[in-house]
Amino acid sequence: MRTQVAIIGAGPAGLFLAHLLRRAGVDAVVLERRDRAYVEGRVRAGVLEQVTVDLMHRLDLGGRLRAEGMVHTGTNIVADGQLFRIDMAELTGGSTVTVYGQQEVMKDLFDAAEPRGVTVIFDAEDVAPHDIDSARPYVTWRQDGVERRLDCDFIAGCDGYHGISRAAIPADVLKTFERVYPFGWLGVLADVPPCDHELIYSNHERGFALASMRSPTRSRYYVQCGLGERIEDWSDDRFWDELCLRLGDEAAGRVTRGASFEKSIAPLRSFVGEPMRHGRLFLAGDAAHIVPPTGAKGMNLAVSDVVMLAEALTEHYLDGSDAGIDGYSARALARVWKAERFSWWFTGLTHRFPDRDGFDRKMQVAELAYIRGSRAAQLTLAENYVGLPLV
Repeated sequence: MRTQVAIIGAGPAGLFLAHLLRRAGVDAVVLERRDRAYVEGRVRAGVLEQVTVDLMHRLDLGGRLRAEGMVHTGTNIVADGQLFRIDMAELTGGSTVTVYGQQEVMKDLFDAAEPRGVTVIFDAEDVAPHDIDSARPYVTWRQDGVERRLDCDFIAGCDGYHGISRAAIPADVLKTFERVYPFGWLGVLADVPPCDHELIYSNHERGFALASMRSPTRSRYYVQCGLGERIEDWSDDRFWDELCLRLGDEAAGRVTRGASFEKSIAPLRSFVGEPMRHGRLFLAGDAAHIVPPTGAKGMNLAVSDVVMLAEALTEHYLDGSDAGIDGYSARALARVWKAERFSWWFTGLTHRFPDRDGFDRKMQVAELAYIRGSRAAQLTLAENYVGLPLV
């Protein structure tokens, strides 16, 4: 087989890139080691920045998003029980975020793939890129016991943090930067109405809590927990009690309790690998960077990566210019590091760190009070939360 761009990974980065290239008339094949049901069913983030929403509409994928997505014009912060709201739309000139689960995004991408001629090969085992330093790279995989090969001009590594793509960059070329946080998020899904029509981020002396949703009848709640915690030790009653304590009386009074149907603990980390291009291989999405979920940037960063990468590849094929390809890594990383900064800052502002003392706690309280009383501080938070523009 031969194509112009081989895409490793059929998550958000890989599928958005495939749709963008297809629309531009560039041939691409997506290789995915799992089946569609697995990829589509992964429970991930659900807050879409304006850039992501705009892209879905530009790709004519926004039908269900328009009908089912929940547009949020603001967000809420609780500081030791006192709730205040950030009016993001008013502060940013109309920008918003939309709650629409990643599973729903993936369904829209997959449903449109075959009718539009986007080729996705599922159950591709042992995928591996080869000769990325040459003018003739290729990708191999195994399917049904048969070794297969895809020749191409470029390879896009969209296969996540644990994928093979980043590992293909020589160790003396790749630089990694990482911060592992000393806590995790205990999250539950329950078929109960959310306690507010917008998200609530809470900083409490016992730790962080987040009230969010997946639909008007399905709630997603989180509490900060230790990395050594066991799900078995958290009954539903214990979780609801802890959540309500951390959210404070105003928000807790609106919490509807119910049986959870999913409960999990997720660690938090910040990670960046650079450069995001080596030879004919490009990295995009979680293959290149991870952010803590506090700022809701993970999938949105993947989208901004592939928008830039699609522009660069289209420029190569349609205009004969490699300027975009040569500048991709620096351009993408400029936005990545700004998103990493915001996620790191917002995590530090809202969580309790076991190695910090009373002075650090007072600094958190003072900064939250400053944000509450300062339009300038709220604008900074709002413009980062809705998503910085692509430049």
